[in-house]
Amino acid sequence: MTARSGDGDTPGSEEQPVDEQAEFSALLEDSAEDLYEHAPCGYLSTLLDGTIAKINTTLLDWLGYDSTDLVGRKTFSDLLTVGGRLYHETHFAPMLRLGGEISGIALELRTADGSRLPVLVTAAVKTGGDGQPLLIRATVFDARHRRAYETELLRARQQAEREREELRSLNATLQRTLLPPKLISVPGLDVAAHYHIASTDKVGGDFYDLFPLAAGAWGLFLGDVCGKGAAAAAVSSLARYTLRAAAVYDPDPVVVLGNLNTVLSHEYSGDDPRFCTVVFGLLHPDTARGGFTITLASGGHPPALLMRADGSADYLPTPGGQLIGVLPDAQIATTTIRLEHGDTLLLHTDGLTEAHTGRDSEDRYGDDALLDFTRALAPTTATGAVAAIRELLDAFGAGVDDDTAVLAISVQPPAGEDRD
Repeated sequence: MTARSGDGDTPGSEEQPVDEQAEFSALLEDSAEDLYEHAPCGYLSTLLDGTIAKINTTLLDWLGYDSTDLVGRKTFSDLLTVGGRLYHETHFAPMLRLGGEISGIALELRTADGSRLPVLVTAAVKTGGDGQPLLIRATVFDARHRRAYETELLRARQQAEREREELRSLNATLQRTLLPPKLISVPGLDVAAHYHIASTDKVGGDFYDLFPLAAGAWGLFLGDVCGKGAAAAAVSSLARYTLRAAAVYDPDPVVVLGNLNTVLSHEYSGDDPRFCTVVFGLLHPDTARGGFTITLASGGHPPALLMRADGSADYLPTPGGQLIGVLPDAQIATTTIRLEHGDTLLLHTDGLTEAHTGRDSEDRYGDDALLDFTRALAPTTATGAVAAIRELLDAFGAGVDDDTAVLAISVQPPAGEDRD
């Protein structure tokens, strides 16, 4: 056939596809021997005692040996590292004899230059017509790229775990900065608090404090910021210091929460509003009759529990209080009570009452169950109440999926009276 040359064509250019097709056809017609010798994997045949009877060129090239170095002179075990030989004798060979085949075993072969070649080995025992085993055939796959991938995967996993631990440490440190290091002592009161961390991966938004004010008064508060993480931590910090500063300026509980509402509304207005629930208390000792008087103001927070010295217990009425930071002029509910000797006041965040108690996600502990719990507990002290709540939270285990803060105060008997 005469090749025609067109514009810019090189004579004979039309013959190139024909040549490529011929080469492709020739590759498909390779001999079985060539397919064996130059397969993309290693082939190895050994006698039953492991002596190498046949090995293909691919595996010889990987190992850097000539066939005369190995065939009839070495066993398969001789090619293994020390650890590989131990595994071969204790696991590989026994399992092969027992089952007749073994697949995907990770081993390391020693090359002629002393380096290590990671491989995956699949082997099978071949039998004669009478069913008696004659030899062992093995396929060897180069696992260097797989080993590199696994090493990199392990390195990445270890790095991720280190970063996770650093994050946990950072979260724990940040959480500690949001809480008072130790509750101050108030003459005539037993005070106790506890912060239950639901997850070490995210900082919660619960906060509390107890601090002195002028003229012998004391301020206390406990709150819960919506959300978790750094954003919630920032709001918690802002709320805590705003409450303390506002109480110093004007300790009226309604004014204090009103100031906090103004700060949050101004600071977090727009597309990323932030709000919290909080209860603030102004505590005055009654020097004439003993005990204390406390005025509580609530901005959407769960009501406080009062456990009386006579063994009764109930929620304090603070209905209608609105979330702090949502509306420019939030409605704030108040109540004033007298705390007698032996009375205990308990404040808590909703992580306690919303704890899961069953497999159903709707099974929550609830306000009624907490009230029954405190009625069985009363009369008690702040220390005893918080200890009992800690045991309750621990009993819920993973059911507590939100951080929980509790703060309790109880009026101690006068000096010289029985405190039991």
